[in-house]
Amino acid sequence: MTISPPHPESRPLTLTQLGRTRTDEFAWMKDEAWQDLFRNPSVLRPDIRAHLEAENAYCAEVLRETEPLQAQLVSEMRARIQEDDASIPTVDGPYAYASRYRTGGQHPIFVRHALATPAVEEVLLDADALAAASAYFDLATVEHSADHQSLVYATDLQGSEYYEIFVRNLVSGETKTTGVTSSTGDFVISPDSQWLFWVHRNENGRSSHIYRRALQAGPGTDVLVYDEADEGMFLGLDVTQSRAYLTLTASNHDLTEVRLIPAATPCAPPQLIEARRSGLRYQVEHWPTEGQPDRLVIINNGDGAVDFKISTVSASAPEAANWRDLVPHTPGRYIVAAAPLRDYLIRLERYEANSQIVVRPSVGPESLIAFDEPAYTASFETGYRFDASTIRIVYHSPTTPRTWSEVGLISGARRHLKTQAVPSGHDPAQYETQRLYATAPDGAQVPITLLMQRGQTREGPAPLLLYGYGAYGISIDPGFSIRALSLVDRGVIYAIAHVRGGAEKGWGWFLQGRGAAKPNTFTDFIACAETLIEAQFTTKGQIVAMGGSAGGMLIGAVANLRPDLFAGLVAQVPFVDVLNTMSDASLPLTPPEWPEWGDPLTSESAYDLIAGYAPYENVAARPYPPILATGGLSDPRVTYWEPAKWIARLRARSTSGSPALLKINMDAGHAGASGRFDSLKETALDYAFALWALRRARNVPTET
Repeated sequence: MTISPPHPESRPLTLTQLGRTRTDEFAWMKDEAWQDLFRNPSVLRPDIRAHLEAENAYCAEVLRETEPLQAQLVSEMRARIQEDDASIPTVDGPYAYASRYRTGGQHPIFVRHALATPAVEEVLLDADALAAASAYFDLATVEHSADHQSLVYATDLQGSEYYEIFVRNLVSGETKTTGVTSSTGDFVISPDSQWLFWVHRNENGRSSHIYRRALQAGPGTDVLVYDEADEGMFLGLDVTQSRAYLTLTASNHDLTEVRLIPAATPCAPPQLIEARRSGLRYQVEHWPTEGQPDRLVIINNGDGAVDFKISTVSASAPEAANWRDLVPHTPGRYIVAAAPLRDYLIRLERYEANSQIVVRPSVGPESLIAFDEPAYTASFETGYRFDASTIRIVYHSPTTPRTWSEVGLISGARRHLKTQAVPSGHDPAQYETQRLYATAPDGAQVPITLLMQRGQTREGPAPLLLYGYGAYGISIDPGFSIRALSLVDRGVIYAIAHVRGGAEKGWGWFLQGRGAAKPNTFTDFIACAETLIEAQFTTKGQIVAMGGSAGGMLIGAVANLRPDLFAGLVAQVPFVDVLNTMSDASLPLTPPEWPEWGDPLTSESAYDLIAGYAPYENVAARPYPPILATGGLSDPRVTYWEPAKWIARLRARSTSGSPALLKINMDAGHAGASGRFDSLKETALDYAFALWALRRARNVPTET
């Protein structure tokens, strides 16, 4: 190497909180004007910018030998993408709507055709053209009005998740800004096509208000519909499948509160379903019957239904005291979502880290749409028609590309619509998926999904990448990845640890990995690594662990607990400075996330709990393996200084001499590079580092 690692200045800051004292020598990396960065990243303080650029240069120099490998990874991953891919058109009234890509295009083109003239395509929105002048571009939502005369979309050009909303008149072709530049990107058009409802993002990066305006009105005409006083709540908007109601949802990680606005009177005040109370979460949909046109279906966890149940109630008296069970609670069968059609209620469940789709007719027994692989992902799409008698099923597994089928709800017959194309070729028979279980220290059985070359286990232990997340009840589903194949084709087993904190085994699985139970997430992951070693899939020191965001916090925690297990660690936008972030109430996600992690500003037990596992707080004189951390300068979720501080402290304290690397994308936020091909470069860097670390552990030269 021709460049030395950065050794940023230590400027100790002593913090006293609830009678406890801690020292943060790298607190200076947090720009005092961090809120301004979300609007204009160029205002970053010069000394911080210089340090981040030095880190990027050092990372590039250390991994320079992998540049041919990175290029090869990008090439082969791109070769698995059908560049001119298109979605299956979805019919809405006289039109069929779809999206497609042009060859070489990074972003989708939204199109439609009239059913009467299917050969005549109308381009509604060209996202490539919108993105052309920006280093970063994200399209949050695209929605057409029910009268088919307007298209609304929201864009973010910084990665900071402040979206500007635009309205395009599909009759005249004119596009105009609404003047809304501080939205979350969440909006709906009222079913009468007259009104736009949108969610405001305030200066602290939180959703705080819902506004309404006439769809074609100019700037400054917004009317306040809902004002959220609690800074710890997220706001959301939706329209029921029946198009009879708009739903306004306020929620955090512990509770939900939903309000309805009848579509027939979109300017009416929102009607509360059930007032928020700690522990009660619910979702609302509308499933009318001939005798009860205002019947609502409510997925909820009331009365101890940990994995949720489905109740019904009249919209005229919707409070929880009137809810009546329709689908009872079954422990371990987590009801994720339910979509009503006129004669059917379709629901998605999660059981033992797999998906289930259940069809419940308005009259008669329900039926399960079955799949036969040991690990897979399935979902459904209902389309726009409320009186539909078919649904679309999307199915895939680690070995099987996505397949779209149409299922007849009366006959049960399946009609194949499309299979994801892999232009460079893919033979599922060359791979195999296995599901095994690790026993956690408290006896919990933690699922592990494995993807490998068929018969690979007969050849003895192999290098392995172990991926984990484990937070917010988000499940890491075992699906098809054109990216993971680049590791598997090189002899690396790709494994997913379905640790607690996610909801792969139900909402109770999530509850066992949050708050005071958070350490279960980390010990589950370690148990998975040890099980894979004991089962001789791999060996100690031949595992690279990877996780992003809250999963990056998982990686940081296990780095402190068991660094000896790993050849390397990849922490993508890692939430590693947990104690300091949860102690700063001005940051975008801090108040909303206290239910998940605890509030160390007011609770001594929460402080001590977080201080006991927070990756940054627990960096010590240990022999850490090589570590790569990534971040985005405009990231409002995990701010850039979290990985920057963590890497600086790791480099100062590690006893192994292994490199600690930081790569900050100076033009992006939490999701990294925008564009379907540019994002491959970031994956290629992560994978090249993983392969480099595995070979480094074996003293094998880097190859492509």
